[in-house]
Amino acid sequence: MSLITVERLSHTFGDKTVFQNINFRLLNGEKVGLVGPNGAGKSTLIKLLTGELLPDEGTIKWASKVRFGHLQQHIGLKPGLTLRAFLKRAFQEHFQIEKQGIKISEGMATANAEELEVLLDKYGRIQEWLEQHDFYAIDAKVDHVADGLGLMALGMDSDVTHLSGGQRTKLLLAKLLLEQPDVLLLDEPTNYLDTAHIDWLTGYLKSYPHAFILISHDTAFMNEVVHLIYHLEHQRLTRYVGNYTAFLKQSEQRERQWLEAFNRQQKEIEKLETYIAKNKARAATARQAKSREKRLEKIERLEKPTQVPKPRFYFPTREASVRLVCQADGLTVGYERPLFPKLDLKLERGQKVAIVGHNGIGKTTLLKTLLGWQRPIAGQVTIGDRVSPAYFEQEHLLPNETPLEFIWRAFPQYEQKSIRAALARCGLSERHLRQPLPVLSGGEQTKVRLCYWTLAPSNWLILDEPTNHLDVKAKASLKEALMAYKGTILLVSHECSFFEDWVTHVWDSETWIN
Repeated sequence: MSLITVERLSHTFGDKTVFQNINFRLLNGEKVGLVGPNGAGKSTLIKLLTGELLPDEGTIKWASKVRFGHLQQHIGLKPGLTLRAFLKRAFQEHFQIEKQGIKISEGMATANAEELEVLLDKYGRIQEWLEQHDFYAIDAKVDHVADGLGLMALGMDSDVTHLSGGQRTKLLLAKLLLEQPDVLLLDEPTNYLDTAHIDWLTGYLKSYPHAFILISHDTAFMNEVVHLIYHLEHQRLTRYVGNYTAFLKQSEQRERQWLEAFNRQQKEIEKLETYIAKNKARAATARQAKSREKRLEKIERLEKPTQVPKPRFYFPTREASVRLVCQADGLTVGYERPLFPKLDLKLERGQKVAIVGHNGIGKTTLLKTLLGWQRPIAGQVTIGDRVSPAYFEQEHLLPNETPLEFIWRAFPQYEQKSIRAALARCGLSERHLRQPLPVLSGGEQTKVRLCYWTLAPSNWLILDEPTNHLDVKAKASLKEALMAYKGTILLVSHECSFFEDWVTHVWDSETWIN
């Protein structure tokens, strides 16, 4: 059964054609990974499927009575609402039917014999529906999903308005999973999850009884949960059978075949054009030239294969700092209450340290405290002489400027062509440079922010989840740049595969509280 039918779908944004003439069907139970480079239009396609955006051309048809679910903005998170109460909203239909049953049971007290028989029948059918739909297991279901995504540790009776941005996203994801729609539309669901919660979500999606379309740059995660890949690139959508690894093999073969076909066609076109140019004016061969001209006109010309340029990050270093880059003595970090017991930490020149631990434990707060952005509750932090830090924040509000304006304003000493070249090295095209930052994709915004630090020499890089939103090629390039960096690195990341083969130390923040 086709749940979604998309035909001849085209969409533009300003003067940019995002994609054109896309066709596909999503069948019941299909588990699809939607992949492509940053800015290819993956999130835009999801917004078109949900009706948040309208297509310029083509149709999107949902089968009747098909329920879809996707992560929306932080709606309905009002003061006084607990995490448990919010998650139970996933079962509103169940509670409405339960209310009907209660009302019927109350009516039985005053009903005559004939009315009572009718009411008993209605009540029995309601009870049967509730049992079939696991109404009496709702609390257990809520606890199961909440625990899997790390919400139980926050306190299920906590007010939803006290959650951080990442915690709110996890709460909305939990509610969506509890609703179990016929089609799940998931856009980077692992961005705010640590390793244990990603493992839980992997198991959940592998056994999910319905269809889903998943956008994720976490290839290990995608490999485990999808069996189809939709590849969005060069304004086209191509379907591949298999997981992400199978897709890579098939797409490489497809690109080779496409290039070979293009080159063969170009040779044929060149041969025909040469013959026509030489023989069109000669009476003896004009007829043959005309015949070849008609053949040339009928050729359906293949587009030249184009490669999305791979970003090339490079972080310049200043003069070396002293041996001791940063030292914390008796440090207590937090806001109203301590997040960890007293910490004694030491970071030496040249060390590359990854900080791991579940989300919400306090890793970002620790970074800001070490940098002096956040006052410690107790203890002190000492920064060594000649230390020049560069801090990449996990979340950063960008101004309503173009990338060119944003970077050039920060580095007015450079010529415009130098700024353009720096942005191009980070994987941003001329088209990106003219668009306001807020309308760029998350990955494109990250590339702009990383570009800033490729122009600002430092000797201590502090990076808070820098791989969120980055596509596979950009992530690989960032890894190469960090491995080559001559200074000191302090990295927060939940992607062990990104850092495990080049960091010198791992600080597990969970051991600090146990």
